[in-house]
Order: sequence, then structure tokens, then C-alpha cells
Amino acid sequence: MKINSLTPMIYTNDIKGTIDFYVKTIGFECLTKEPEWGWAKLRLDQAEIMISKPNDHIPFEKPSFTGSFYLHTENVDEIWGKVYKKTKVCYPIENFDYGMREFAIYDNNGYLLQFGQEIKERN
Repeated sequence: MKINSLTPMIYTNDIKGTIDFYVKTIGFECLTKEPEWGWAKLRLDQAEIMISKPNDHIPFEKPSFTGSFYLHTENVDEIWGKVYKKTKVCYPIENFDYGMREFAIYDNNGYLLQFGQEIKERN
């Protein structure tokens, strides 16, 4: 078995607001938007995400996810400087003992986004 990639699809009732959050706040590019379907695909460098209104086969009251979306980066401080004043912060940027410098924010739906960069030199 071979898997080529994993692209999360998040559900929302606010497609436009979610596209705006990811594009204007974080810097994603909207590759495809299908208003009739209630669906869009976004990309930032090698990361892709799909946004969708839930279909009739899936019970949906509000956005929820029991984990987080972890975005590995090489410029975590730059991203932090760009987003922390515009978003709800879960935890601010800091170095962790497991060798990552990271922070976490919530998107406009309440999904948790973590941004992390490996610490090259550790004491």
C-alpha cells in the first residue's frame, strides 16, 4: 500500500469566512472555489487543506475536531509575528524540551492550528 498525501477537509457553515481566514491571516492561496458545492481547496507551500460545508450524510451541528493540525515550518517566528495579533492564541511561541519551537492558534471555526520548527541547536 502507498499513500501519496494527506489533505484534511474541515467542515464549516462559513466557507467565505474560512477562506478569508486562511488566505488573509495565514497566507494560503485559494486554488479552487466551488460555491455551488460549498467547497474550496487551499494551499500554502506544501500544505493543502479543503474546506467544505458538510453533506447530508454527515451529522453536523458545529465545527469540532479532537486534535490539532500541525504545520511544520522553517520560519515559525516570522509566522508568529504575522498572526498572533489577528487570532485567538492557544499558547504563545516557545521552545519545548522535545526540540520544537512552536505556538498554537485557533482558526475562525475553532480548529486548533499548531506551527512548529525544529530547534537545530539545543543546549
